[in-house]
Amino acid sequence: MMNWLQSSSDMAERVRQHDWASTPLGPLEQWPDVLKTTAALCFASSFPQAIIWGPQLITLYNDAFIPILGDKPAALGRPFSEIWHEVWDQISPIADAAFEGHATYIENFPLVIERGAGPEQAYFTFCYSPIRDPDGKIVGMLDTVTETTTTVFLTQRLAALDTIGNAVATATDAEHIMATTTRLLAQHMQVSNCAYADMDADEDGFTIRGNWAAPGSPSIVGHYSLASFGAMAVQRLRAGEPLVVQDNRIEFAPEDAASYQALGALATVCFPLIKHGRLTALMAVHDKKARVWSPYDLALVGEVTERSWAHIERVRADAAVREGLAAFTELNASLEQRVQERTAALTQAEAALRQSQKLEAIGQLTGGVAHDFNNLLTIIRSSVDFLRQPGLSEERRQRYMGAVSDTVERASKLTSQLLAFARRQPLNPEVFDAGQRVRNIGEMLESVTGARIHVQVELPDAPCHVRVDSSQFETALINIALNARDAMDGQGTLVLRVATVDAMPRIRGDAAVHEGFVSVSLTDTGSGIAGDTFEHIFEPFFTTKAVGKGTGLGLSQVFGFAKQSGGNVDVSSRVGQGTVFTLYLPEVAPPAMPLAPRPEDLAPVHTATPRHILIVEDNLEVGRFANQILQDLGYRTTWATDAEQALALAGADALGFDGVFSDVVMPGMTGVAMAKVLRQRRPDLPVVLTSGYSEELADSGYEGFEFLAKPYSADQVARALAKAMP
Repeated sequence: MMNWLQSSSDMAERVRQHDWASTPLGPLEQWPDVLKTTAALCFASSFPQAIIWGPQLITLYNDAFIPILGDKPAALGRPFSEIWHEVWDQISPIADAAFEGHATYIENFPLVIERGAGPEQAYFTFCYSPIRDPDGKIVGMLDTVTETTTTVFLTQRLAALDTIGNAVATATDAEHIMATTTRLLAQHMQVSNCAYADMDADEDGFTIRGNWAAPGSPSIVGHYSLASFGAMAVQRLRAGEPLVVQDNRIEFAPEDAASYQALGALATVCFPLIKHGRLTALMAVHDKKARVWSPYDLALVGEVTERSWAHIERVRADAAVREGLAAFTELNASLEQRVQERTAALTQAEAALRQSQKLEAIGQLTGGVAHDFNNLLTIIRSSVDFLRQPGLSEERRQRYMGAVSDTVERASKLTSQLLAFARRQPLNPEVFDAGQRVRNIGEMLESVTGARIHVQVELPDAPCHVRVDSSQFETALINIALNARDAMDGQGTLVLRVATVDAMPRIRGDAAVHEGFVSVSLTDTGSGIAGDTFEHIFEPFFTTKAVGKGTGLGLSQVFGFAKQSGGNVDVSSRVGQGTVFTLYLPEVAPPAMPLAPRPEDLAPVHTATPRHILIVEDNLEVGRFANQILQDLGYRTTWATDAEQALALAGADALGFDGVFSDVVMPGMTGVAMAKVLRQRRPDLPVVLTSGYSEELADSGYEGFEFLAKPYSADQVARALAKAMP
């Protein structure tokens, strides 16, 4: 041992300089070798260690053991049982076992020790190892201490959080969550009160809405002024920092301490909730005794606060969603029905959003429609007033009747353009060669654009087929051509070019589509489109033309037709150098059989033998005119005002009529649904559907029935019936 002391480093020097004479065994030279060795190891250890020698006398301890003694500094030379008399009943069996030759330990033993901030609760594991002399006789024991405070506190915190979490896991009410949380937290921490509060809107006051009070502690529910708790409290809480008070009698001025003491509290921990940059709520624990709040206490209260408010936010959000759904689902009993309705509502909302993004404002759309229709109605009304005048010449009568007919056609076209832009126009798709159709349109455009505009058509060598509404296709190209004519001020070159491409590029945020498309481009040499108007060209009623020179619906019809046909329309332009519009439509295989003639190619047919037609129309005025038209065409008619009445008149086999002429939009069952029922009864029954607009037709098409758009003329009715009943 002495050789080791002479050759060792700093630790050996500390052993030499120790006041060995003050130890119970006297100077170091008189110590047994085994004790010298143990003493050296004790001083060398970074763990708290103490040597108990002989009759349980505390002989030596290192510096790390000093905090363990706490308020027992005069421990050397005194019996172990005397120093730890208050817990000797717990320690005695373990110490006795060590003196009997057994290595023993006591785990997670609680002690209050002095640290930098003052007395603090801590936990230690004490290991007692017997010290034997060379003959194997037990002459003392070595007490080695390991601090387990962090582990114990972490275990306790997790257990508390788990208990609170399980208690409120299925809670759906914020008040229940906070009442349960405050009770369990207060009981775990053994405090007198635990409460939560909502801040006033001005952040100057708060209301304690829930409070758990230990037996003998007052309830603190009520409204309080934040300023009354001291400037420091206000500053820290508004900054999002916890307020920690160990003894308000010492830490605060008497007037500020009075507010805490009115709550029956001397010690307080208060955590703020900052939301959107403002103080919105508080959660606090109070104790009626002064108390040193450990890091464990602060960590637990902080985490419980954060978790509780997060849970409450989720519960409140869920409640808001449930309340919102209740407006749509109050008549439904099952969760599945509620989910289905919510999904349908979201789908409709998304569709409405996509549509609304194409409009600058709903007022612009409404105003434009009203302006154009009022103009048309003015012409019709004036013409009708003139027709009522007595003694009107035949020439003027024909002129006014022609004006009414032309105006109705213009109104019908305006409605068609609106529906096309909205992608709600029922289309009648057919397969045709886009190149051949563009060739025909190019020849016709010569007369539309004027002699000073040269129209060129460039077509591919092979046919390229599309399946779209041919009438809407032609209208779209004419609308683009008319805009090009105006941009060129009546003089320039317009090139129509048809080609096939492997993909449709990304257009205005829409993803690219890697499939075969037919591109139809129209290139002009006009003035181009200015940057401030470029983003608005497809919006309805947007026009740069003078008043009365255009409705602003031409390009919106092009956009709606392209999107509803599964394609898109792109545009590029340079001011002063011209514009290129490119229409992309999905390419399809050529038809296997010759195309059937279009309804326009059929002449009106007046039947020689009267056929019996069932008319279904709920509008009395329209039904009266339809009935008169069919009778004038030579048909025998029966008129029903709704689908249910029509089905009853048709009978189980629907053999009582030669055909059906029906409106689509009616109260109750729609015309499409009625026609399907009639076709089930009689598959070969001719059916002609008619409508000004039907969302059902816009979404699903004509379902294999002949269709006639409103408004219609007698000739159009004759052609539709002739096609349905050859």
